[in-house]
Order: sequence, then structure tokens, then C-alpha cells
Amino acid sequence: MQAVLGQISIFGHGIAAALFAALTIWQFQRKTEQNNTQLSLVVALSLTSFWALSIAVEGAFSPISNFSETLRNLGWLIFMFVLLRTGEGRHQPSTVNIIYFALLLVLVGQAVVDSLIPIFAGSPRLGGMAAYTSLVLRMLFAVGALVLVHNLYSISAPETRWGIRLPMASLAAIWTYDLNLFTITYLTQQFSLELTAMRGPAMAVIAPILALASVRNTDWKWKLSRSVAFRSLSLVAIGSYLLMMVVIATALEIIGGDYARLAQISFLFGTSVAALLLLPSGKFRAWFKVKLAKNFFQHRYDYRAEWIRFTDTIGRPGEDSAPFHERVVKALADITDSPAGILLMPDDAGRLTLQSRWNWPTIHVPARACTSRTINFFEETGHIIEFDALRADDSGQIDPAAIPEWMINDPQTWAAVPLVHFDRLAGIVLLARPRVNRTLDWEDLDMLRVVGRQVASYLAEARSQESLSEAQRFDEFNRRMAFIMHDIKNLVSQLSLLARNAQRHADNPEFQTDMIATLQDSADKMNGLLERLSQHNKAKPEEPKPVKVAALLQSIIEKKRLLHAIESTQIDDLTAMADPTRVDQILGHLIQNAIDASPDGQAILLNARRRDLSVAIEVLDRGEGMSSEFIRSQLFKPFSSSKDGGFGIGAYEARSLALAMNGRLEVESKEGAGSRFTLILPLASTLTEDNLEDERAA
Repeated sequence: MQAVLGQISIFGHGIAAALFAALTIWQFQRKTEQNNTQLSLVVALSLTSFWALSIAVEGAFSPISNFSETLRNLGWLIFMFVLLRTGEGRHQPSTVNIIYFALLLVLVGQAVVDSLIPIFAGSPRLGGMAAYTSLVLRMLFAVGALVLVHNLYSISAPETRWGIRLPMASLAAIWTYDLNLFTITYLTQQFSLELTAMRGPAMAVIAPILALASVRNTDWKWKLSRSVAFRSLSLVAIGSYLLMMVVIATALEIIGGDYARLAQISFLFGTSVAALLLLPSGKFRAWFKVKLAKNFFQHRYDYRAEWIRFTDTIGRPGEDSAPFHERVVKALADITDSPAGILLMPDDAGRLTLQSRWNWPTIHVPARACTSRTINFFEETGHIIEFDALRADDSGQIDPAAIPEWMINDPQTWAAVPLVHFDRLAGIVLLARPRVNRTLDWEDLDMLRVVGRQVASYLAEARSQESLSEAQRFDEFNRRMAFIMHDIKNLVSQLSLLARNAQRHADNPEFQTDMIATLQDSADKMNGLLERLSQHNKAKPEEPKPVKVAALLQSIIEKKRLLHAIESTQIDDLTAMADPTRVDQILGHLIQNAIDASPDGQAILLNARRRDLSVAIEVLDRGEGMSSEFIRSQLFKPFSSSKDGGFGIGAYEARSLALAMNGRLEVESKEGAGSRFTLILPLASTLTEDNLEDERAA
């Protein structure tokens, strides 16, 4: 009986070691980015495999087995702690962290006590105490670990519990089994050979549960479809393979004599490693999927899964995602397991050019990538080209002259999928030969044709968005041009007035000095207008700040006095919240309009006074005035003007600039009596240090 239990223990732990080793390699290959949870899982699985292997080779009560058990428990403890720390939106009480730390100390103490057992082998009393302490520490750890498993599951959100249910159940099963084993040993004062022997088979049963848990966990980005059948069949194959190894290992025991155990373990792990080197192969997986689809399913594709994958690939957001046109190629290539592809799109001249590559740097695409008949052929027929059939002169009704020679001559080109949108060719995706070479059947053609039409609509929409964006940029440019042309007209009007006045006052030195200053100011404004017109101009208007109104208006009067007489009856010493540049621009529009409306010799009035919590700046002229209907319906409409040669932009721009500073523009006018424009700006409640010094000085 004892010999049978020994064989059960060896084979059970050996199979468990192989399964956990397979899980380790599988999880490691799935790790596509730095993920602490997945990395800790790989470590825990590898330590579990090492523990099972050490028991299979050295026995359940050897020092290396005891030490490997400690490492196994440490690995799973770290995995739970990392899983706890990476959870979102849940604050953990310090007592939970204390339990983790306490169990870590228990494992350290357990390792120290286990190392003392061989040392005290000559002293029954000390050896018994060490064994008793080790047993108690193992019971304490099992109890504490079960508490943490329950905590981790209970604090998880209900909608996420399904993702950790199986791994938590597996860990609970491991430590519940250990607790029962150690408790029975403590009560009976001897190890249960039956429970010890069945520990390995129990772990072998837990391994597939952990594998299924890995598939179900959405954080590891695995999806369910027919891939479940693929993995289920894989597990059946692995199980059959392990059963075959057990039979062969038993035969080796009969033949091997004294070296039976060594031969069994060597064969078990040698064949397992060989299988694990073969199964992760991309070519083997592709071949296996083809055979699976061909022999086990009515249809080649799981259409729901393919559509979800297609939309995820095309619509993947984020800065780290590939460019759109590269995602288009990948979305089509994934359907047929093609490892690479390129996208050709028509240019403005109606010729195909290379738009994007995906994993295909070696293919040479000429500048003229099509013949004169290529685009018309694909638009009229929509045929999907299979190049192997074309090279074998078995292409049916396909016109060989429509297919460029560079495509046919490259042996890696496998298929060309036209992307046709409303009888217009949006592009062609050229797919590389898949890992497992095969011919396209009717289901491939239907799938590629439907997906090609969908991709063509995406490309057409992307091109429409580009055209719309370009039109918006032109619209913005035209908008800026309209404002700038109006400002240029004002500057030209000012320079014309200056030129007329210069004929009368050119000999006056004071006029000459003011004229030079005015010309310099006009040149500066002209350069500023050119900068605003540039597409590279990223300057933004300043935020409103405290501005001394009297000083600003006095500066404007000094600059405009050579052009027209400007008077003022009241300019209060007030401080407004405004942008001086925009205020100068608004008053420049209003004053120029007043000059245009006023007869020669008639002065313009410029005043500033307080109105409640605002500053009111008035520009008053005695010109022809405006009707109330014109003010209501046309004055502030762009491109509406009552003046010959006017742009109808000044009042519209002035009001827009005022609104941008939290102000407003009011107008009063009467036909034959003139107009009053009033710029209302908020009164400043706080002043800068410079303004405060000016206030104190005043």
C-alpha cells in the first residue's frame, strides 16, 4: 500500500509540475507589456511547478521540498498582494496590510525552522520541537492565507468578482487542503500518507482551473469565442499526451530497475519541455487553427468575434495606437492570419500610390504602382485577386493586364483586396502570404469583400473629414482676411488724411515729428496685421488686466490729431479691466468711422466717465447719422455697410472684441444729427502694483 501511495505521489506531483510549468510558459508568452499582476502570477506558477517537481524527485518530507513549499506560498502571497494594490477605487485598512506582513514573517520563520530540522536530527528533543514549530507555522499560514483570500474576494466590486472567482477558489482549495493535512498531522502526531500522496493529483486538478481563470480574466485581455474550443481541444490533446507519458513512464519503471525513478522524471520533463517548445510556435498554432476550423466547424470564421476584433482594430483610440491607415491594413490581415500588408490609395492624379505599410518593409512599391487599367478594373468588377492562381494562369475572368507586374513577381504577395465605395476605388490592400499557405475559399472571399466595403467607407469618411478640415481652415483664413482687409483700409484712410494734411503743414517741424511717429505706428500696425495673417501665428490676445483709461485715451488722441480734430469734454481718471491692444483696435474702428462720417473741420468728441460699476468710453460725431432700422438689422452684420467702398466689418469686429473682454458696445444715432458709440468696460476692482503707485502719485 505504501509503495502504491508513493507512486501516486510521484506521478501526481510530476503531472502537477508539468501543468504548472506549461501555465508558466503560457502566461509569460502572453505578457505583451509591463504588468505587475501578470508578472507576479508567472512567478507564483513557476514556484508551484518547482515545488511539485521537488516532491516528485526528492519526496514529500525532504528539506528541498519543505523549502520549495515556502517559496510556493510566498509566490501566491505576493500575487494576492499585487492584485490587491492594483485594484481601483478601494481603500484598504492597515490591518489587511498587517496580515500580509505577518504572514511574510511566518514564512521566513518557517524557512528558518525547516533549516534547523536537519541540524537537530541527532537530538530527538530539539528535532521534535523544530518539527512541531514548523507544523504550527504551516497551520498559521494556511489560516491567514484563507482569511486574505476571503478578504480579496469580498472587497471586489460585484461586477468584477467573476474575473477573480476561479483564481480565488483555486487558492482557497490549495490552502484548505494544506490546512486539513497539517491539522490531521497535528492531531494524530503523524503525517497522513494518503493525504500527502493525493496532494499532487489535487494540484494537477487545480492547474486547469487556473488556466480557465486566466482566460476569463478581462484584465489579461483574453476573449471568448471559438478560441475556447481551440483551447479545450488543446487541453484534451495535452491530457492525452500526459496519459501517454504516464503509460510510458510505468513501462520504464518495469524495465529500468534501480534507475526507474530517475528515468521516469527525466522522460516526463524531457518530453514536456519538447512539447512546450513546439506548442507556442506561431506556425504550429496557425496550422492547428486551420485544421480545427476545417474539421470541427461548419464555418471557418466566428463572425461575431471577427467583427468585434475588426472594429476594435479600426477604432482603437489613444496616442499609443498605430496610425489609422496602418490599422486598416492590420484589420484585414488579421482575418486571414496574414503577417503583413500594404495599403495603396489613389492620388489626385488618379494613380495608385503607397499609403501605408504594416510589417512589410521588404516589398518594393514603384512610384507608379498601377497600370492604366488597374483602377477601372477593380471599380467595375470588385474582384479579390489570388496571386497564386494568377501566376498559374488559373485566374478565370481576371484581366492580367490590369494587375501590375511588381505585384505578380513578388512571391510573398498572396491576395489583393479592393476597397470599393459606391463604385469608386478607395484603395487596395495587398496581403502577404500567411504562415500556413492555403487557397482562398468562398467564405474567405465573402468575408474579405464585406470587410473591404466597410473599410472603404471608413477611408471615404476619413478623406471627407480631411476635406472638411481643409475647408474650415480656408474659412478661418478668409475670416481673418476680412478683418485684416478692413484694418488695412483704415490704415490707408489714415495715411491718405496724413498725406493731405502734409500738403498744408509739411514745413512745420512739430508736424514733421508727429508725422514720423504716425508713420512708424502705421508701419508697426501693418506688420502686426501680416503676422495675424500667417498660419504659423499662434499668439493669443492677452487676458483683461487693470488699465488706466485716461492715459490710454490721451495716447490715442495724440496719434489721431494729425488726421482729424479730436476733442474731449470729460475724461475721468478711471481704471478698467481690459486688454489695451483690443481697446486701441476698437476705438480705432470707431474713430475712423466717425472721421468718415464727419464733414471737414467738424471735430470728434472722445469722453470717458464712470457708469455704475463700468467705464463708458464715448465716441461722438456730428455726421449724417443712421436710421434705427439700419442699426437694428444691418449695423452689426458683417459685410453690411452704408459707406461707398466700405467692408461692413468695423462695427462687427468692434463689438466682438468688446464681448471678448466682458464688455459691450452701445450705439445711439439719428439721421442728420450724428452718432454716439459707447464702449462699456468693467471697472477694475483690483489694481497691479504699477497702477497702485500711479494712483498714489496722482
